Amino acid sequence: MDVKEEKRRIREMVWERLEREGVALFPKPIRGRIPNFRGAERAAINLTLQPEWRSAEVVFVNPDSPQKFVRMLGLMQGKLVIMATPRLREGFIILDPKKIVPANYERAATIRGAFKYGRKVGLDLPRIDMKVTGSVAVDLEGGRLGKGHGFSDIEYGILGEIGAISEDTPVATTVHELQIVERVPREEHDMPVYLITTPERIVRTGARGKPRILWNRLDERLLADIPLLALLMERR
Repeated sequence: MDVKEEKRRIREMVWERLEREGVALFPKPIRGRIPNFRGAERAAINLTLQPEWRSAEVVFVNPDSPQKFVRMLGLMQGKLVIMATPRLREGFIILDPKKIVPANYERAATIRGAFKYGRKVGLDLPRIDMKVTGSVAVDLEGGRLGKGHGFSDIEYGILGEIGAISEDTPVATTVHELQIVERVPREEHDMPVYLITTPERIVRTGARGKPRILWNRLDERLLADIPLLALLMERR
């Protein structure tokens, strides 16, 4: 079985497992998504109790449903929260808690609310202290699988190319225990996770990556779909 087929098999296994055990939450169907799960709020709280999060002033958090609580807690704790727009089509959004009424933090933590209360930017980002990502599956060595479209890996590369993150920037994810698998196969472009929090435990894998774009592996479709990549190419 090749790597891509094995990744597909693991994703399908995890999506089916979450549904079977009754822990998958709206939005549904969860197949094809970063799955929302029962206990996502507790996993988010566990993340925000960690020293890597507590010392961070700027956090980058994915826009998916199970990490809504991470984004909201970031705003409540006075952190600058940066999100990617869906599929990176419109760049990034900066949410500044100082410019949002606290009563609106929960709404601002949603995708629709982020567009309303945040500020869209391109490649002009501050230094990021922690990157939080959504996952379909992870292993205890830091291997991670997303939905399969590669946008998180591209986003990771873009942030590295512009100097917003480095190899030392911790990458964290919040997942259900059922999303932890024995082994996730890795490819050169895959972003590893350093810190995993579930509703029950905290795991530091120690895995670090090299955030960069592998230009020789990009196709014309991605360059057309993600304007930030074309802008980066012009800077090279």
